[in-house]
Amino acid sequence: MYIYAAPMEGLTDHVFRNLHHRCFPGVDKYFMPFFSPVSDGRFTPRSLRDLEPQVNEGVPVVPQLLTRQPEDFLWAARALGDMGYTEINLNLGCPSGTVVGKGKGSGLLSDLVGLERLLEGIFAPSLPLHISVKTRLGRYDAEEFPQLLELFNRYPIFELTVHCRIRDDFYRQPAQPDRFALPLAESKNPVCYNGDLTSLERVQDFTRRYPTTPAVMLGRGLIADPSLVRRCRGGTPVEREELREYLTQLYEGYCSDFGSRRNALSRMKEVWFYQLSLFEGAEKYQKDLRKATDPTQYEGIVSRIFAECPLRPAGAQPVW
Repeated sequence: MYIYAAPMEGLTDHVFRNLHHRCFPGVDKYFMPFFSPVSDGRFTPRSLRDLEPQVNEGVPVVPQLLTRQPEDFLWAARALGDMGYTEINLNLGCPSGTVVGKGKGSGLLSDLVGLERLLEGIFAPSLPLHISVKTRLGRYDAEEFPQLLELFNRYPIFELTVHCRIRDDFYRQPAQPDRFALPLAESKNPVCYNGDLTSLERVQDFTRRYPTTPAVMLGRGLIADPSLVRRCRGGTPVEREELREYLTQLYEGYCSDFGSRRNALSRMKEVWFYQLSLFEGAEKYQKDLRKATDPTQYEGIVSRIFAECPLRPAGAQPVW
């Protein structure tokens, strides 16, 4: 079974991907947080920071595009192919209100005419790369999915990742793994499951239930426990000093990439929102971390967490 890292805005950029791949190898693909191609045919400097091949060298990376215009998808896909990428992912899952309001991401799931136009436009030309799709079960109701699957089955999608929530669930409501039975049985294209696989036990429970699943995608659980894929493959849980060194390197990597310890601190606060679940009693530091504005203050809080809070047992479920 393949195991992928989900795209998470503000968390899974090239700094994270490079370090994680080096320290905790085993992820088969890292999906980039989406970027939106526009009609001027150029990547923004911000997008290029994450897309440039030299910052992703040696890491199995898949760029993700967010658009409803086939012509914008096509120019970006061709440009990415020229950079050496072999797979491009279409985002039909983002639930953000601003994205959905523009008819993109999961906003397209209730517009079958617009979705068919997009798919027809991007699959009609012969592109020298694979096109995969990440979708939700529907915009308003999971009962929308059979019709969506019928549409997806008309196209040679390289891989269909199904995030088993609807748009209105955002990330708050529990995923619906029961709904994965349909795409697993009836998709004409390879499928991947995504949704609430936040611990080794949940991954194991899911794979026992659906043993023929070709691939799964991990998001929050991989941020919280960087050793999760290693553990899924029979390896050991992360050790205390190993985790401390990893987080130190991640922080220093952001300091170097951003050119600012203060900006790196802001990014690390996002990481620690999930990371705290690995430590016993660390929730008392949640407010301190959230309010920290000075790098020295942040570094002191992290030192206290490692000095005072033991790692939770490997089987403990994360709580966010």
